[in-house]
Amino acid sequence: MKTSLLEGPSAALAHLGIEMTGWDHGVARFEATVAPFHLNRSEIPHGGIYATMLDTTMGYAGAYTGDPDQRRMTLTLSLNISYLSRPKGTRLIAVGRRIGGGAKTFFTDGRLTDETGELIATAQGTFRVRS
Repeated sequence: MKTSLLEGPSAALAHLGIEMTGWDHGVARFEATVAPFHLNRSEIPHGGIYATMLDTTMGYAGAYTGDPDQRRMTLTLSLNISYLSRPKGTRLIAVGRRIGGGAKTFFTDGRLTDETGELIATAQGTFRVRS
């Protein structure tokens, strides 16, 4: 994955400590180090953190243009997440891939792991390119 066109985080992502670490045609990667403010009552990251990371990375997977002057914005139409495990490590890694669709609507798959390779969650999404 390319790193030359990485974007800085939005205000929401910066607040959560989530950063883009890879982006190319049809694929994006975001990462975050688990922090105390990510944890729920069970002392594991809240599922909403996983959902935010997966939603973001899958939307970006369909937004790559290869040209920083031609930004493509996307809107989530549907998001389905399966929570499978909890992290064994301390770094969350979300990878989203565009798997089909057309010029305006596209479909994605996402996987959230940690640095040990533990599969934490998977997701599928449908997104629309904003005009």
